[in-house]
Amino acid sequence: MSRAHVFEWFKRFKEDRTIVESDEREGRPSTSRNEEMVQKIRTAIRGNRRLTIMELSNEFQISFGSVQTILTTDLDMRRVAAKFVPKLLSDEQKENRKQITTDLLECSESDEFFLKSIITGDKTWVYGYDPETKVQSSQWKTPDSPRPKKARQVRSQVKVM
Repeated sequence: MSRAHVFEWFKRFKEDRTIVESDEREGRPSTSRNEEMVQKIRTAIRGNRRLTIMELSNEFQISFGSVQTILTTDLDMRRVAAKFVPKLLSDEQKENRKQITTDLLECSESDEFFLKSIITGDKTWVYGYDPETKVQSSQWKTPDSPRPKKARQVRSQVKVM
């Protein structure tokens, strides 16, 4: 205890104070970080993992810091950006690509003039536009959940010969 606190307590005991607990402090006690609020935020995040702390704060009428503490400490969540991958394909699309490739390979092996019969064209530019930034696509995840993925959309040049 500091010297100033010792003098403060000495003064209080001299005034016949017999209780050693601290006095009530001004301001209201923190009531926003309770089990009910943690459960509400957990439910909201499970419904939409892209909600921001500010959106949750406004929705539940509690402070930004309380929401942040609930998410990071109580729910053990972190906000991560999506991992960019070249393409996101479903299992059906992957199987279709595999089948087409196999058919083309069989045709080229069985017919020596197959590749010469392919019609070619001119260069074509294909532009990909993604209106969502990396930060906008970030979302909350728990340590055991997988990292979100997002297909990379960039300007590409397709050469058709």
